Amino acid sequence: MALKETNFNFSPEQEFYKGKVRDVYFIGKKIVVVASDRISAFDHILPRAIPYKGQILNQIARHFLEASADIVPNWLEANPDPNVSIGKRAESIKLEMVIRGYLAGHAWREYKEGKRILCGVTMPEGMKEGDKFPVPIITPATKAEEGHDEDISAEEILKQGIVSEEQWNLLCKYTRNLFDLGTHMAKEHGLILVDTKYEFGFYEGEIILIDEIHTPDSSRYYILDGYTERQEVGEKQKQLSKEFVREWLMANGFQGKDGQIMPEMPDEFVDSITERYEDLYTRITGLKLERGDYDAIEGRIEDNVNSYFEEG
Repeated sequence: MALKETNFNFSPEQEFYKGKVRDVYFIGKKIVVVASDRISAFDHILPRAIPYKGQILNQIARHFLEASADIVPNWLEANPDPNVSIGKRAESIKLEMVIRGYLAGHAWREYKEGKRILCGVTMPEGMKEGDKFPVPIITPATKAEEGHDEDISAEEILKQGIVSEEQWNLLCKYTRNLFDLGTHMAKEHGLILVDTKYEFGFYEGEIILIDEIHTPDSSRYYILDGYTERQEVGEKQKQLSKEFVREWLMANGFQGKDGQIMPEMPDEFVDSITERYEDLYTRITGLKLERGDYDAIEGRIEDNVNSYFEEG
């Protein structure tokens, strides 16, 4: 049993938005974000949901939002249920602030094709997959409602008027501060924060952090122990992220390109994804996951959210 779709009626005035992974209910100035168990890769939602993934993402995000609240204002106000976050309704800035400390993932795929400029940022020559950048690079992407997010340079962001120069500088400052914090917290638990993305919005004239941060859906982690040795011999880094799902899809002939057919995910692979997410939760937070009751998860969520608003 996994939470793939939701259809709650929290309020007669509610509005609804279905994201790739989260279902968002807008109620006045509040948003209720329900973390489903859907999983996406290559901008496609996979056919099968992953048990407990939503709870894990929601609780990792809470862990880091609470830890970073003194350096960047954020949207979160309450977590009435393991799968639910409630907070401020902000006007989303249509950018993903991607920051990379190491050459991996999309950046590596571009690099090995011979490209040395990503989002207007020059990457050094002579790097190999998994190498650390001299300084973390910010490589933003436009946030697409549907289809693929597109790489974009700072110059083009300002030219299109997505944000002002002052706002762009603040977004970069927040992004670097958050990455520094995430890097420090990861190291404490034997991990390397390789790359991640942040999303921001406007709330009452202020830029605030929205969505999740430092989860395996938005971030890539390497195992710190043995990192240097693996780099020296050209061995692939051990990682905790969603990249292994992308690699499985690629090995089975799917990269989200036209005409490609999504492969069927066997039970064993679905179970292994849950285990990896749970492992990352324990590693990054130092806590043991207390699995929520899944027998009647929709009723549990509805009761907890309704109780929150009745008490509030």
